[in-house]
Amino acid sequence: MWSIRQLKQEYAMARMTAARAAVEILKREGVRDAFGVPGAAINPFYAALKASGGIQHTLARHVEGASHMAEGYTRTRPGNIGVCVGTSGPAGTDMITGLYSATGDSIPILCITGQAPTAVIHKEDFQAVDIAAIARPVTKMAVTVLEAAQVPGVFQQAFHLMRSGRPGPVLIDLPIDVQLTEIEFDPDTYEPLPVYKPAATRAQIEKAFGLLNASERPLIVAGGGIINADASELLVEFAELTGVPVVPTLMGWGVLPDDHELNAGMVGLQTSHRYGNATFLESDFVLGIGNRWANRHTGKLDVYTAGRKFVHVDIEPTQIGRIFAPDYGITSDAKAALELFVAVARELKSEGALPSRAEWAAAAQDRKARLQRRTHFDDIPIKPQRVYEEMNKAFGPETRYVSAIGLSQIAGAQMLHVYRPRHWINCGQAGPLGWTVPAALGVAKADPEASVVALSGDYDFQFMIEELAVGAQHKIPYVHVLVNNSYLGLIRQAQRAFDIDFQVNLEFENINSPELGVYGVDHVKVAEGLGCRALRVTDPGELGAAFDHALKLAAEHRVPVVVEAILERVTNISMSTTNDISKVEEFEEVATEPGHAPTSIKALKV
Repeated sequence: MWSIRQLKQEYAMARMTAARAAVEILKREGVRDAFGVPGAAINPFYAALKASGGIQHTLARHVEGASHMAEGYTRTRPGNIGVCVGTSGPAGTDMITGLYSATGDSIPILCITGQAPTAVIHKEDFQAVDIAAIARPVTKMAVTVLEAAQVPGVFQQAFHLMRSGRPGPVLIDLPIDVQLTEIEFDPDTYEPLPVYKPAATRAQIEKAFGLLNASERPLIVAGGGIINADASELLVEFAELTGVPVVPTLMGWGVLPDDHELNAGMVGLQTSHRYGNATFLESDFVLGIGNRWANRHTGKLDVYTAGRKFVHVDIEPTQIGRIFAPDYGITSDAKAALELFVAVARELKSEGALPSRAEWAAAAQDRKARLQRRTHFDDIPIKPQRVYEEMNKAFGPETRYVSAIGLSQIAGAQMLHVYRPRHWINCGQAGPLGWTVPAALGVAKADPEASVVALSGDYDFQFMIEELAVGAQHKIPYVHVLVNNSYLGLIRQAQRAFDIDFQVNLEFENINSPELGVYGVDHVKVAEGLGCRALRVTDPGELGAAFDHALKLAAEHRVPVVVEAILERVTNISMSTTNDISKVEEFEEVATEPGHAPTSIKALKV
């Protein structure tokens, strides 16, 4: 029998600062890593982080960089939630781009900021800003906690919201006096809140199947929601049961391997394949799962929708009909929907009630063999297409690619190959320049044994180049392929419509590196100055050896390794100039003989 004194001791509430309670909740919600920059107003939280242990912190060089590291970390493994920490004022405003990028792609990250004392927030105190109001449009919740006793509940609610429904980011702002206040909190009895995800019904799936089975040339558009739901294997099984070809979106790329016989290629104005667009335009039915009909995917809606019926499955009810009205909409988590789609498909197949799609699927693969872009060029300066060809040779199917925006990302999506989910990690909706370096560090931190390869143009690379030092300091290795044409290439190409080439030219003669000619910034010296290794390649025949050497250097030194390819100054990459997926302009010659595209998924059929 326990004495009253023993019972009181056993069940006495633990007292700790609110900051310590927040850290204990992070650990019990599965957080093992955080990224950030300390400051005066967040120091109590950092003190609790140090005292508690169990969470490894990576010190960023810029708080925006820390937010993108958190994004990369989340995007790498199912269940991950990246955490970004910063002080009051500008640290919070620096996080806004990361929060916007995360909310646009349905990525849960938790941003924690310090704040001025509650009594002076409204008095324009040093670095006091209403960061919750600023962040609210780009988060699922943004709150300044004014009562210390509310801290556990706010953090509990934050994780519930980030995981429930359409995933997304949360910002919690903690005034310094709130962090320091002692509260009663028992971490040993803390439990996360149940996660809510809507689920399709059997009747809804059967109705969708009715529309699917009535079609002759159906496609599945597989979006990032499938990857977020960790449902890629179910998608592949469903496609194989029904024989329906799959069009991955940019955010869904990797949901099934590029060399799968039902992978029809990507569709869109820019990050698309010739064969993908051609197959889509021949279709008469589209089942979209976990996608948002992004404008760079659809282009003109009259062209995209003409002659085909649509069923749209999405976890967010307000996404149904947001871009155009589908013939039928289902609000459901992608995994829950696909579990039912697979179950119904199995039943129909056993009854012989599934129509054969073999001829249609074969036609899609025939286009894949015939409609290819040329990648093999021996020109000096290097043509960018050759860089992606050599990347295909050097980096295997286990490679996790990371890219942000620009001609490098567009050409990479047209010419690289991805074989697994979460192996093309890209900020699809926001596309902030500078995202790639910190995001790649977050990816490599989340999967230390992975082969992580980032891809940037020179301007994206320069935006947050200081974060390379984070990789050097914390021993986070990865390979960064830098394609340098000393231009804002995508903007230059877009300016053709205005007959200008204005304020997009980055060229200058560097007095400290005259060997660069007009290519300006000496990225090799900068990378080395930040503690990394770097190589420069000017001959396309040397790219393969450089990539192999970079992988070895990264493994040996455990730091980022940059491979800079000096490109021709002007290359126009395939895209539509009329917002029409049926009219994508091929600025370069297409493949007309097998040697033109030696790393294509299918051998060229002439």
